[in-house]
Amino acid sequence: MAGKKQVARKGSWLVDGVLILLILLWTIPTLGIFISSFRTAYDIQTSGWWTIFPHREWQVTEEIPIPKELDKNGVMTIAGATGAFKEFRAGIETPDGRRVIWIGNKRLGKIQIQERVWTMRTDFTLQNYQEVLAGKEYEIKQPDGSVKVEQGADLSNAFLNSLIVAIPATVIPILIAAFAAYGFAWMRFPGRRVLFIMIVAMLVVPLQIALVPILRDYTRLNLNGTYLAVWLAHTGFGLPLATYLLFNYINSLPRDILESAFIDGASHFTIFVRLILPLSIPALASFAIFQFLWVWNDYLVALIFIGAKPDVQVLTMRIAEMVGSRGNDWHLLTAGAFVSMILPLMVFFALQRYFVRGLLAGSVKG
Repeated sequence: MAGKKQVARKGSWLVDGVLILLILLWTIPTLGIFISSFRTAYDIQTSGWWTIFPHREWQVTEEIPIPKELDKNGVMTIAGATGAFKEFRAGIETPDGRRVIWIGNKRLGKIQIQERVWTMRTDFTLQNYQEVLAGKEYEIKQPDGSVKVEQGADLSNAFLNSLIVAIPATVIPILIAAFAAYGFAWMRFPGRRVLFIMIVAMLVVPLQIALVPILRDYTRLNLNGTYLAVWLAHTGFGLPLATYLLFNYINSLPRDILESAFIDGASHFTIFVRLILPLSIPALASFAIFQFLWVWNDYLVALIFIGAKPDVQVLTMRIAEMVGSRGNDWHLLTAGAFVSMILPLMVFFALQRYFVRGLLAGSVKG
């Protein structure tokens, strides 16, 4: 008996350890991006994000000119350190804990004496978000001390475009799927089972194979490049999963409540609005999270059906352009990443109390 308890305890520790490892693997990079979004461009270029925590680093305490009598091609002794030019360029530590480093080349250079000190780089700023959201000009201090002026990337319009795309593309399939799921669960009509099997079978159809035929139809109907095209596309791609989840949830609701409503003379529409929708909030919320996150983070569908028009580009397309044109501006890329993350996080935390309950209920075989 004791052996079984020990095995169970070890198994529990193993599971907990794996979960903690997975959490760290996700959290640490995200924390690094979050911290970097508040750091200056100069700090990002010259140090890692972890330097905001207490740490020891080399700081210059003294600078001396290169002695003229040194044999720069041989072994040199400077400030208690002995070595060749390449060693001094890399930095030589002395017995008393200092570091002697050669800055520059053999002909023009200087000697720096450095010491390890405890420090924290806490020079935080909100300017990165201002530049990303407002597109203002900003100054970047270069490592050599010069200042470079750049134009910020205005993501405010793309943020609004993403809202315009994501909200209808989440609400429309939920409403249609809720009506369809109620019909499959509580209404008897010819071909009901065949239609439901066809809807479930659409779950395995790859999204990519439908893009070209839909794009051809949109071109004929002059819908390509409009929000309506993206709404319809996301609705069609999201309906099979939504219908399947909501059907299983609605089908598991107590039949006594609905039969009582039928006896009292309630119509199907009244039952759906007054009973089914309020009782199905957990399932509706769980799918709303899935659908909103998918649409908000979508790049492929938006790129194909909206195109590269600047006035209708969504956030993912603008950030992709930033990566291509400003790949070295990490202060802007990290700020842009968190601008795109803030709304999905708010949606998830607002609906997360329904998430597990609705997901488990919707995954039960009907």
